[in-house]
Amino acid sequence: MKRAIYFLMTIPFLLLMTGCGDDFLDRENLYQLDESTYYSTPQQIDEAVTAVYSALHPGNWQSSELMVAELMSDDRFGSGGSEDINAQGLDQIQLTRDDLYDNLWAESYRGVFRANMLIKNFNRAKFDDQEQRNQLLGEAHFLRAYFYFKLAKFWGTVPLIINPEADRNPPKAPADSIYALIAYDLKKAIDVMPAKPYYDFPTGRATKWAAEALMARVWLFYTGVYEKTDMPVRGGGTITKKMVQDWLVDLIDNSQHKLVDDFRNLWPYSANPDYKFARVNNLKWAGDDENNPEVIFSVKFSPLGDWGHIPYTNITIVAFGFRGLSNAPFGMGWGWASVNPQLWDSFEPGDLRREGSIITLDTTIEGYNFHYKLGGWGCWWETGYYDKKYVPVYSRNAEGKWQSLYYQWWGGTPNIMLSSFQDMVKIRFADVLLMAAELECPDAQAYFDQVRTRAGLASKPATLENIKEERRHEFSGEGLRYFDLLRWHDVAAAFAKVKNVPIYNNAQPATYDGPDFRPETKGFLPIPPSQIRISGGVLEQNPGW
Repeated sequence: MKRAIYFLMTIPFLLLMTGCGDDFLDRENLYQLDESTYYSTPQQIDEAVTAVYSALHPGNWQSSELMVAELMSDDRFGSGGSEDINAQGLDQIQLTRDDLYDNLWAESYRGVFRANMLIKNFNRAKFDDQEQRNQLLGEAHFLRAYFYFKLAKFWGTVPLIINPEADRNPPKAPADSIYALIAYDLKKAIDVMPAKPYYDFPTGRATKWAAEALMARVWLFYTGVYEKTDMPVRGGGTITKKMVQDWLVDLIDNSQHKLVDDFRNLWPYSANPDYKFARVNNLKWAGDDENNPEVIFSVKFSPLGDWGHIPYTNITIVAFGFRGLSNAPFGMGWGWASVNPQLWDSFEPGDLRREGSIITLDTTIEGYNFHYKLGGWGCWWETGYYDKKYVPVYSRNAEGKWQSLYYQWWGGTPNIMLSSFQDMVKIRFADVLLMAAELECPDAQAYFDQVRTRAGLASKPATLENIKEERRHEFSGEGLRYFDLLRWHDVAAAFAKVKNVPIYNNAQPATYDGPDFRPETKGFLPIPPSQIRISGGVLEQNPGW
């Protein structure tokens, strides 16, 4: 069953006129909802939490966390058409237009603002069910941490806004202050949220386990990028490596999360009856609901998307689709983010994740002719390799026509822009196992081997270098690669390898050179110029831009 999280709240306005006297103008509006009257009941708190979740939905491709992160990495190229300078600008980590990163920034702060308002007014509501109260409070803190970490990993230092009324136009805060708030929020979420099995919660809602996992990801990034040993906590104290280890072990031992038996069953193509690869390998999709034990946190989408509510659909998937494809088990899109062939070549022999993660036009491997030729609709920076995890999945409908599999399952709007609403998985249990291995938890080798065994590979030592390669192959296409490189200080070396790579521009042979790492930027994006102008110069541009 597909469950969606969306925020649709109407505020009724009822005009009651019992007479013609002027005293009507002085009467209190009993139906108005604003900050002074809202956040007063458990139901309103739940609605407000859902509103924070809705800020996770990207409004367009340029505000998609996955899109930007993937194009910044060494494993994906901008691609698209010759006119798609935005995709190519994201790929080259350039400011090709002033507003290139505006929506990514603004939508992140929208989530921060909603979470701030909720946390500020949370205690106004009186709960009879204390477990419900603690769960919702934990979700609010988790989400604020999530949005601030998103801002910090893309831009480094950003304005720290906690009280929207007091923090009107703050400058960028030091990294330690930003991560101290993130640590405070995640520790609060871990401490208050109930430690129940993951399947007792609706999919798409944050849990204690999601907070423990995100804490580990944040700690690894902060201590890696800034070369620290501990992470500060707002109000005092620190998060130590031992604390993070304990939280990960707690998650592994008590959450009931586990790996899906076959890696390929994590992705919707495994449910496509018209995809020979899925049929011959006896694949069966694990789904994007609470029956999937590997998903710890995901962003939900729904069939309610229309031209007035595009964020309800997963528009990133459309951007990753084949450009100009006529009929195949994968649907048409804009052809952005072709896969670097160096990634395809880097997998070990027998690794199920290569064909499980990447589409190749080689019919001897795929067992299917996609009826697609390089250069479809004038595609540039094309490699012949495409992401398989987040791509439109099409099969034949009852009339024998190719149509979105999601639309056939759940309805909605039969338009390529609106008919993909696959969940965007943000944290998987495999990530927990590999973070636990990297953090040298007591069973690090066993955790590392669990991931490799599922991929069809033999054990090898859980060294940092081996873990780096394992993460590249396990999470290709999932938006983690660039930030892993950043925290390991490996961006420059990785970019240096992406030179003279064979590609096709409009079906003509060419070569691709990846971006050159500029140390002065420290790997962070430019602050949107519009935000600097709005601040009146209070907000300073990041170094190197």
